Parts: sequence; C-alpha cells; structure tokens
Amino acid sequence: MLATNNAKKLAELRRIVAEQGLGVEIVGLADVDSYPEPAETEWTFEGNALIKARAGVEHSGLVTLADDSGLCVDALNQMPGVRSSRWAGPDHDDQANLELVLRQIDDVDDPLRGARFVAAVALVTPDGREFTTRGEMGGQLARVPRGANGFGYDPIFVADDQLLEPGTEPLTTAQMTAEQKDAISHRGRALRAMVPQLLEVLGLETS
Repeated sequence: MLATNNAKKLAELRRIVAEQGLGVEIVGLADVDSYPEPAETEWTFEGNALIKARAGVEHSGLVTLADDSGLCVDALNQMPGVRSSRWAGPDHDDQANLELVLRQIDDVDDPLRGARFVAAVALVTPDGREFTTRGEMGGQLARVPRGANGFGYDPIFVADDQLLEPGTEPLTTAQMTAEQKDAISHRGRALRAMVPQLLEVLGLETS
C-alpha cells in the first residue's frame, strides 16, 4: 500500500514501480481505508515518511510505502524543505506555495537560484521492520512558471541535465513527459533504491 491521498503522486509511484517489473499492485489510502494522513511533525524527510508508513500499517495491516518530499532552495537556506507543501500556510495550495518562493528569491541572480528536490521513501511492515531511502534531483529555479504537467513546484524547477543542453531552452519538470521526469526524479531515485528491500519483504524476484 502507498500511504498517500495525493492522486498525482500515487500515479507517479505506480509508474515507477511498474517500470521495475515487480508485479506489485500499489493501492492508495482511499483504496483501503478512509483514515486521514497523520500530521507530519518531524524535521526530516525520512522522519515524516516513516510517520505516514507506520500509520498505513496500523490502519491497513499491509506492507506500506510512504514518501515525503520537498524543495530545498539554496538562497533560502534549504527551505522550504519539509515545509514545502505548507510553505504559504496550511490552508494554501501548490500555486500559492510556488508564488511565495518566487517572490522570496525575486532579486536573486540566475546563477544563485540553485535548488534541489529531495524525496525520502519509507517502507514499514506489519512485523515492525522499517527501511528508508533518499533521492535527490539538483537544478535551478526559473523566474516564471512553465508547463502544466507534474505538480507542486514542478513548473519552476529546471533539472541539472536540462541546464547542460546547449542551444535549447531548458524544460521545467512540468514541461517533461511522465517518462522523462520519472527517469531523473528524486522520487524515482528514492524508490529504485528501495527495490531490494521491497523484494526482500515481499519475497519476490524481478522479472
């Protein structure tokens, strides 16, 4: 089970798991139970991912994957970090969070607009075993949003490999196809690093 109510995140993780050929069905919170996601009270991505995975096991009795992710901006001393989804306040949406970050670094020169996406994936089993992995994607923040794919801060994030492409306008992660983003994303890297533990827990072999 995946401990999330975020439909876009669920779709992304399902694609990445399917890519690994594990033959595992990933279901979200709404597919199993109606319990709310717990408060993310830790100060690390790993800590918050574990909170959600433990809650998933407690409520469902199933092996549970959860992730916590966010944007770390160099000019903001690595904030918003674990507060990324609530940066503009608990009652604001992705657009408000994105616009606040842009305002906060409006006077920062392009070479200093470095940032990275970070994701931690936690795996918790009903018998109490716990694992965490981390993935990162470095890049730079654009000055204006571009693209309608992805979610969160994707419209203003340009990954490092895009910045290195000569003679082309770099794509934000919101302008990439799902396959392009999955290949380099922080979440994809964290989940791929978790595959050996997932195989061990489920007693499976890759196809």
